[in-house]
Amino acid sequence: MGKLTKNRKISEAKVDNSKLYSLSEACSLLKDISTTKFDESVDLAVRLGVDPKKANEMVRGVVSLPNGTGKDMKVLALVTPDKIDEAKKAGADYVGLDEYIEKIKGGWTDIDVIVTMPSVMGKLGPLGKVLGPRGLMPNPKTGTVTMDIGKAISDVKAGKIDFKVDKAGIVHAPIGKVSFSSDKILGNANELLQTLLKLKPTSSKGTYIKSIYISTTMSPSLAIDTKI
Repeated sequence: MGKLTKNRKISEAKVDNSKLYSLSEACSLLKDISTTKFDESVDLAVRLGVDPKKANEMVRGVVSLPNGTGKDMKVLALVTPDKIDEAKKAGADYVGLDEYIEKIKGGWTDIDVIVTMPSVMGKLGPLGKVLGPRGLMPNPKTGTVTMDIGKAISDVKAGKIDFKVDKAGIVHAPIGKVSFSSDKILGNANELLQTLLKLKPTSSKGTYIKSIYISTTMSPSLAIDTKI
């Protein structure tokens, strides 16, 4: 195990590992235990009482964080010529079709989200091995395959994120930056948690939200009381 830095020791000394923090307490404490010079991301990890191997217990959705993500999301719009102007006006960073498909085939993935149209999805099939593992494949369920290209791009730029439970039953999601006020972090965290509660599968029995942890990029994680 690596040696703890001085700042890490200071941060860990402020955390009570035997305590379940309220969400409000944790959002305030996060700002106090962040010691890096860069603006760290704030992440929420929620372990759910579901079996992701069962199709009817797969939890996946989108949430529009009320205070945004704090990150300038790079959006690629794969669209036909008639939608190019709409995509550009909405703020897409890259707009086109065949030329970007070729770039992706060559390994280019310097983007955060891809927005496209139903008629284009057939061309994206061969890119599954590149886009799938990176979470970049557009999906109608997340609003990234749509004819309303402008709205889809605007939503992403405003703080809309998609999430999916992993093989271990955990949802990981970025909910802001350390530079946010604790109230803004709290607002985003609550929005995500309330969305997860609404998505509880009817087949899920027992405790649905088993644990919640919040952390920054470099800080210790804080355990949150699941009675939300």
